Amino acid sequence: MVFVNGNEQAASGKTVEDIINEMNIDKRTIAVELNEEIVSKADYDKTILKDEDVLEVVSFVGGG
Repeated sequence: MVFVNGNEQAASGKTVEDIINEMNIDKRTIAVELNEEIVSKADYDKTILKDEDVLEVVSFVGGG
């Protein structure tokens, strides 16, 4: 199991790109952290999740 934004999911073996696509999120508006390390957008499709990984997907919010 993998923790995605605090929720446990059966995502082991999937890529970060797979998770983003499943969440239906525009990757231009997010930052991704895997096990407390930022994942480069260029590596989303190469980064494979393993059991016990912790993935945080954070959306940018504008305002003023």
